[in-house]
Amino acid sequence: MNKLLIILLLLSKQALSQNLELKNIETNIDASFRGLSVVDDSVVWVSGSNGYVGKSTNGSHTWVFSQIKGFEKNDFRSIYAFNAKTAVIANAGSPAYILRTTDSGQNWTVVYTNKDSAAFFDGIDFWNNKEGMIYGDPIRHRMLLLRTHDGGQHWSELPKASCPELEQGESSFAASGTGIRCLKKNKIAITTGGKESRFFLSDDKGKTWTFVRSPINKGKASTGIFSFGCIDDTTFIVVGGDYKNETFSKDNVYLLYRNIDHFTWKVVFTPTRGYRECVEYLGKKKLVAVGPTGVDISYNGGLHWKPFSEEKGLHVIRKSRKGKLIIAAGAKGKICVLE
Repeated sequence: MNKLLIILLLLSKQALSQNLELKNIETNIDASFRGLSVVDDSVVWVSGSNGYVGKSTNGSHTWVFSQIKGFEKNDFRSIYAFNAKTAVIANAGSPAYILRTTDSGQNWTVVYTNKDSAAFFDGIDFWNNKEGMIYGDPIRHRMLLLRTHDGGQHWSELPKASCPELEQGESSFAASGTGIRCLKKNKIAITTGGKESRFFLSDDKGKTWTFVRSPINKGKASTGIFSFGCIDDTTFIVVGGDYKNETFSKDNVYLLYRNIDHFTWKVVFTPTRGYRECVEYLGKKKLVAVGPTGVDISYNGGLHWKPFSEEKGLHVIRKSRKGKLIIAAGAKGKICVLE
């Protein structure tokens, strides 16, 4: 096989890998979706405003939506689904609730309530089917952290010493639920934003934490890290910006490298086109970031970003934990499939 043929085959393969598009799914639901959990290539759950929860069991081709009775005014911005029957959701706002279902969403049980006026959940994730963590805005200057050991049936607050002390004006964003990631080998990472924006990392499931200050656009309540993705065990991509200045593109995306306890930030060569609420790693150095003004994609591990779609109003995008299905969701009941 000559060199020219090899080059043509490689270029053809690259073109095919980049031939992706967003396909809209009609929902006719009056809700803004920020909670999204893609279990596998069949099971997908979404949650959002007006107490709405939706589920698909055929890869997003058809959906069933319902409003949770008694919670029609709540905004469930965080969700984690285990399968087609069992899921855990949490609302943004006070009182802060965690609800759980084991019958496909027909009935929901309140498994945790926090009536503190400052209580506000920002995201949830699990290491496995039993152990998980949820985080929220600070209460009396310390990050709200809860842990479960039984698949979300019971939740307990972490000891004060394990809850990082946040600075004045530092909190988090319930923008896409991807400001928290449970990682391999007992690791967990959490990001904050506002007047200060930091990347927190724990190697022991939240008992102790190290952190690094972010160079991302920050300094105001509307700025900071809104989401991060994991390229590998030591490389992360963070996105954010200013949700009140959506088209401003400077300092909205950075790469973060970790070497033991030493962190290094790297400025990307070509940034996203503006503020982005969510970033997801799709594999093979491919990443996608969504926000109110459009969708951007990177094919080289986040170093260069290019316009992918002008689809507006998307808040979250997730790849299935066990498969290849990629789903995005957002304002006005919007759900899209990336394929």
